[in-house]
Amino acid sequence: MKIIFMGTPDFAAVSLNALLTASTHEVVAVYTQPDKPRNRGKKVSFSPVKDVALANNIAVEQPATLKTPEALEVLRAYNADCIVVAAYGMILPESVLNLPKHGCINVHASLLPKYRGAAPINRCIMDGERESGITIMQMDKGLDTGDMLLVEKVDVPETMTATELHDALAEVGGRLVVQALDNINTLVPIPQDDALATYAAKLTKAECELDLTQEPRQILNKIRGLADYPCAFAFHEGVRLKVYAAKIHEGEVVFTEVQPEGGKRMSMDAFLRGRK
Repeated sequence: MKIIFMGTPDFAAVSLNALLTASTHEVVAVYTQPDKPRNRGKKVSFSPVKDVALANNIAVEQPATLKTPEALEVLRAYNADCIVVAAYGMILPESVLNLPKHGCINVHASLLPKYRGAAPINRCIMDGERESGITIMQMDKGLDTGDMLLVEKVDVPETMTATELHDALAEVGGRLVVQALDNINTLVPIPQDDALATYAAKLTKAECELDLTQEPRQILNKIRGLADYPCAFAFHEGVRLKVYAAKIHEGEVVFTEVQPEGGKRMSMDAFLRGRK
């Protein structure tokens, strides 16, 4: 089949790599977010998905919107049988959803209908969940509301961070999306139960500050769920600390790895030794 792939970050790049190396399907074009300044230097850099596409000589499209007639014409010209979406960061209008023969399928990082929305991996860890997974979903006009095509669960140990879960789910997502495309004609769509749905809202900077009056397990889950990005933070004697890791010791949360504002990531012991 001819595939158009839509995605932007590292999570999506893993799925694109899987399509290129572990499937017989042809990726005719890649859609990714427009280039923009990243990191402190504000140097314009490409998305991980664009890097993969260019390395494999695949056409790259970076429209600011898919809602114009012009954007739809460009899409239609690729004559794709299916559009695969993974963390693209842009809403697909119905005109796009209905364009390919097999519609659009999405690689979603949760066990739908739980954790619909932008931050399922972080929210799962922050809520103390002990399992997550990947859902390959047939997209519709709702927010992660489409029928489920394939689901695979992933255990979440109580020490796992959001970064570690991200990497585990990305690998599963790549494998599962290839499986979905290989069996697209025989998969049985399963409707989601909207009554069981939860929403994983986009993270805000304000909620990254730790509330040290909470129960220790809640605090630890938040640190795990925000590591390594955007990272929880707290204040120690007026110094703002990013908190990358912690543990519970004798009923209290003990920070074990931090980064003072303007400084380097280090153990909490090293930070305290450097304080007068």
